[in-house]
Amino acid sequence: MRRRVSEGDSSGFPRAVRVGDVVEGVVASVGRSARVTLDGFPTRPVGEIGPLDTPWGRGRATDLAVGQRIRAVVMTVGPDGERAGLSLAAAAYPELWAFLSGLQPDCRLTGTVASIESYGVFVALDEGPAHPVFPGVGFITYAELSWTRFESASEVVRVGQRVTCVFLQIDTWNGEARLSLRATLPDPFLAFADAVDAAGGEGRAVTFRGRVTKLTPIGVFVRVADGVEGLVPVEGADVSDETGRVVVPDRGDVVVEGEGDVVVGDEVQVVVGDQVDAVVENEADVVVGDQVHVVVTRVSREGRRVVLAWVGAAAGSGR
Repeated sequence: MRRRVSEGDSSGFPRAVRVGDVVEGVVASVGRSARVTLDGFPTRPVGEIGPLDTPWGRGRATDLAVGQRIRAVVMTVGPDGERAGLSLAAAAYPELWAFLSGLQPDCRLTGTVASIESYGVFVALDEGPAHPVFPGVGFITYAELSWTRFESASEVVRVGQRVTCVFLQIDTWNGEARLSLRATLPDPFLAFADAVDAAGGEGRAVTFRGRVTKLTPIGVFVRVADGVEGLVPVEGADVSDETGRVVVPDRGDVVVEGEGDVVVGDEVQVVVGDQVDAVVENEADVVVGDQVHVVVTRVSREGRRVVLAWVGAAAGSGR
């Protein structure tokens, strides 16, 4: 159901305002956000324009001044039904807004990689209008480029490359279609989890040989398949069945070097792929690059986590 500022409510508003409506009004005040007295709502300003809802590439001073008339699109209506979040940008580029609003989640969009930036990849879509500011209307964050780890986006895509992506959602602040390239590719984690199940499930019957990728205060990360890493927790650590959280015991043989915000005794959430500048000294005696034998003790499909254990004294045998 579409939320609305409704006719005949306690504030005496004479008509309804719904998400997606194009409205007009007069700027009543300008601060961090601008308040707008909408046409038909004379009693008080019910429209609000946030600091990121002005047209892209233009300053607030260009578009907002007390007494100025504005035309905007209603993006949100507050839970009390008495405040409407407005976007000048959506009204300034109606063709772009209409295109974005018509996209369905999980639909596939094709285009050409237009630019690779430190914060993501722009895609010039085959359909729809061009973006008035950015190289493309489509945008892929680094997390949505690939299932496997990479150092640079240029390892995954290149400028001029044709791509097909899954549409995730609209970025209303930037007027972008957020896309996922990895969603079009097989998920290696699910394939690994299926292989573990087929081999007999979790436990010491499922043994893998992998490469040590990281040493951290909470344990050793091992790549057990392409795009899949698991954690061998430090000795005595408690791994929650429900969340995969690792509670590190008070150990004297865990040494953290560098700027990692982790100390012995911390409760930390394990996210495969995070980088912590640290060294772990324990009985495993491994270094990054070692080939080791491990067993799968737990696979969390929901949390996308793999918990491992050493196979006897074979942890350092791959050197």
